[in-house]
Amino acid sequence: MANAADFLVEIGTEELPPRALTALISAFASELADGLKASQLSHGEIESFATPRRLALRVPKVSTHQPDRDIERLGPPVAVAFNDAGKPTRAATAFADSCGVDLEHIEKTATPKGDRLVFRSRQQGQPATELLHGIVADSLQALPIPKRMRWGDNDSEFVRPVHWIVMLLGTEVVAGQLFGISAGNHTRGHRFLAPEQLHLRKPREYPRLLQKKGFVIANYDVRRERIIKLATAAAKPARGKPLLNPQVLDEVTALVEWPDAHAGRLDKRFLDLPREVFVASLEHHQRYFPVVDKEQSLLPWFIAISNTQSRDPSEITAGTERVVRPRLEDAVFFYNVDKKQSLASRSDRLRNIVFHHKLGSLHDKTERVTRLAQQIAEAVGGDTTHTTRAATLAKCDLTTDMVGEFPELQGTMGRYYALHDGEPAEVAAAIEEHYLPRHAGDDLPVTVSGQALAIADRLDTITAIFAVDEKPTGTRDPYGLRRSALGLLRIIIEKSADLDLEALIETAVNELRNIAVPDDLAAQVYNYIMERLRAYYLERLDELAVTTEMFDAVMARRPARPLDFDYRLRAVAAFVRLDEAASLAAANKRIANILRQSGVTVGDDPDLNRFEQPQESLLFEQVAQLEQEIQPLLDKHRYTEVLTLLASLKGSVDAFFDHVMVMTDDEQLRNNRLALLKRLRKLFLMIADISRLPTARVTTPLAASKELKAENGK
Repeated sequence: MANAADFLVEIGTEELPPRALTALISAFASELADGLKASQLSHGEIESFATPRRLALRVPKVSTHQPDRDIERLGPPVAVAFNDAGKPTRAATAFADSCGVDLEHIEKTATPKGDRLVFRSRQQGQPATELLHGIVADSLQALPIPKRMRWGDNDSEFVRPVHWIVMLLGTEVVAGQLFGISAGNHTRGHRFLAPEQLHLRKPREYPRLLQKKGFVIANYDVRRERIIKLATAAAKPARGKPLLNPQVLDEVTALVEWPDAHAGRLDKRFLDLPREVFVASLEHHQRYFPVVDKEQSLLPWFIAISNTQSRDPSEITAGTERVVRPRLEDAVFFYNVDKKQSLASRSDRLRNIVFHHKLGSLHDKTERVTRLAQQIAEAVGGDTTHTTRAATLAKCDLTTDMVGEFPELQGTMGRYYALHDGEPAEVAAAIEEHYLPRHAGDDLPVTVSGQALAIADRLDTITAIFAVDEKPTGTRDPYGLRRSALGLLRIIIEKSADLDLEALIETAVNELRNIAVPDDLAAQVYNYIMERLRAYYLERLDELAVTTEMFDAVMARRPARPLDFDYRLRAVAAFVRLDEAASLAAANKRIANILRQSGVTVGDDPDLNRFEQPQESLLFEQVAQLEQEIQPLLDKHRYTEVLTLLASLKGSVDAFFDHVMVMTDDEQLRNNRLALLKRLRKLFLMIADISRLPTARVTTPLAASKELKAENGK
């Protein structure tokens, strides 16, 4: 590309938060791309680099100069700009003044709304070197940084203190300051292995120079793959392979610039601990990788990734073992001590743990959840005895030493301790499962008791927090209510739990006996959860392809049962792809408008003797027949079949509107026809408000692809 050069920007910092690194560099690349586009600077594909001490982007073939632009600015109509004598009015001269030119430079142009004044000029583009500093500054300012830091004696703010800036366009430094530091062409290598400055001649040499002389693998993905290879190789002497938790792997990648792997060995007795405890000790506390055999059984080994190369690797290995061993010793001690007391005996300790200062203790919450979970278990045909027992024990492991040391194991340790106490397997499983799903895409509870308890716990939390008016606002959701709402909806829908959500919310509200609650609390909670249901469907990327109109069409009927909502929505999604759907949606919209604008209240039992046109009688006969046919289908939630049958009304509905005047002057005749339309609309409203659907044929991308292939195959 002529008149183009590679651009490099690097922000050198103190160690960046590892869990935020990938989000920061991704946002940086996106913002920079938007800035280049807005400035009309063409470029190649942006390459990202991210390490603990730097965020960097290399952009190939950036235009060194903006293109010149033709500017066309419309002014007032010619009829307004000149009087009858052809003399310019104040509107014309004011327009010329606003353009900074004399009136003689203003032209006339024809537009669809008549002739208007127009000012045309050519704006020269700016050099990229004058634009890039501002683009980078704006991109950095837009990064998703929840809490910015200040350092030194200036007002600069960033996620971490900044120590150096690189901005190069080709071989030329892009002048300017960021965070009080002048941009240059010197980067820095590894903090210990190559602390001196490294001179950059051009952007293309950036990753190679850092790796060769700086002991830094700047590319995040390359570094991640290297860690996998190093860890795999290090585990071979143990005749195993590393257990590479993706989250831990990502965090380790964000913690090192020059990774090296070391295999540590532990006493076999530590394998007597619950698997999750052994793994958590290594992963969550040390960011080490456990080692497993071919059967995925744990071995008394681990892999540690260091951020340096040592002349004596055995010293590093010994150091990692010295760090891990005491933590595992503590875990053994906690495990043995905890087992000396049953979970049930710990119940009273929950009275001393505050759930919320306005809502009482965890013991209070447990009692509410137990009653609610029992109602849910009864509704879905579960074992209420097991569900009740699991609910009373669900939070007891929070009082154990093990969970105090490993909070991420709450529920998991409850399962182990319950089994040790001799509790039924379903009770033990439900104690762990009631925390599921913990995050988007996570597994759901398997046991019915676990499902009932998970729903009850989340519904109580949402209702209680709404009751004390601490509902989520904007991006703040300190109690995780959005996650709770989505979790309970996923369980209900994906596990086919046919539950009346409105009735359960009423129960949850009634359980809040010791505080004053808003009169509309149940409605608030229902509306909040259903808005999360909207997100559940609209954010899905599958063939269902729900649109806002489809969701609103079902929501208009306000189904009390989320599972029933799902059935209706799937039926509507299938209906909109029928050829008759758009026409019937338009007809329903027309009917709704006619009934609303009529200003009268009519029944839905028209008088057959008052029909004057054959189209009236035909439509009524079909409506009456379909009412009989679809009722058994409605009882079985076979909504797709119902809407398919209703699609057969298209011909009769079209004929009715083509030949029948509804709003006739004859009041009795008019009201009779309105009654027929009301009955027709009521038929469609049994599933959803079809009038809210698009009046043009809808198809999913997958369906469109299939149709295209079928057409091409003819």
